[in-house]
Amino acid sequence: MQTRSRTLTAVAAALVLGLTAGPLAAPAFASPAGSARAARVTTGPDAEALRAALAGLPDSDATAALVRVGGNDGTWRGSAGVHDLASGRKADPHALFRAGSTTKVVTAAVVLQLAAEDKVDLGAPVQRYLPGLLSSAFKPVTIRQLLNHTSGIQSGDGFGDSFEDAYAHRFDTLTPKQVVASAVAKGPEFDPGEQQDYLNINYTILGMLIEKVTGHSYAGEAARRVLRPADMHHTYFPGTDPRIHGPHNHGYQAVKQADGTTKFVDVTEWNQADRWAAGDMISTTADLERLITHLFRGEIVPKPQLEEMFTVPSDIEGADMSAGLQRFEYGGTVYWLKSGARYGYSAVVVATRDLSRTLVYSVNSTDAKGESMNPVAQRIALAALK
Repeated sequence: MQTRSRTLTAVAAALVLGLTAGPLAAPAFASPAGSARAARVTTGPDAEALRAALAGLPDSDATAALVRVGGNDGTWRGSAGVHDLASGRKADPHALFRAGSTTKVVTAAVVLQLAAEDKVDLGAPVQRYLPGLLSSAFKPVTIRQLLNHTSGIQSGDGFGDSFEDAYAHRFDTLTPKQVVASAVAKGPEFDPGEQQDYLNINYTILGMLIEKVTGHSYAGEAARRVLRPADMHHTYFPGTDPRIHGPHNHGYQAVKQADGTTKFVDVTEWNQADRWAAGDMISTTADLERLITHLFRGEIVPKPQLEEMFTVPSDIEGADMSAGLQRFEYGGTVYWLKSGARYGYSAVVVATRDLSRTLVYSVNSTDAKGESMNPVAQRIALAALK
């Protein structure tokens, strides 16, 4: 058996595989207004390296970055870049942003709570809870296989594969039900449990499971069971609303023009309803830090079920995804992380299991959905975890 992951988590790809990205020429909008802000520092994190990681923003790779590093030996907080390219004013260090697939941590936590309450059996097929959702072409797919991306269900369709296609539909709504229907129509990619393939579809179906079992909306259950207990007071699920409500820094996508120049398209407003339980959350770095802290302390999910978040399939070669998280080892230390990326925004939450080191960042990447890790994000990760 083997693992297949079309979307390698950015931090793991950079630190484990050593991916690098060459620097690009600074665009014309780079200015002193985006220089790194002074950060509150205690002992521990390498403040000089972290400040250097944020230096020079905005540039062609990112327009802003927000960073929080914590752990047993101290904390570091920093921000750099601009709120928007038009005004050039400094980035808001407390800004909301599209948190992308870090949403999966919340979704997994809700499902594991339901398992602790004996409302869901992780070893039972999802067909038991959502009869008729999957066609007869699918063998039984367990809840656990959805959580760790070994279901074999293929990805659902979006509004197109290119940025241009997706951007043209940024205010349109594609429902989770439509996404799942398009995935089911393709049939299985492989038999459940045979491979690991990281796909949003697994968590879209888990969102449906949560609603069916509880009788309440996914957003309502996530808020009641996770956001409020974790003191995530600024985090919410926008649904079909394309706006970010509250202070936020604009997101941009770099688009090559016919004449060879690059245009930075504002992608801040975007209807992300199709990402739903897999990636529709809006949050802050402080809230994501609270999430991972409360979660790893066993204050959100009971400890027996929490073990699912620290367990990767042992019978699949190369598997590194657990329930809601990804395992990677760097410098002899095991970290657990989740990344998220929507156009204009990249986020990561990383921690050791004992919380001796935590890292949360939001980078306003100008190519957030690109194959390579953003150079700014890479510098932050290497500075924070070395």
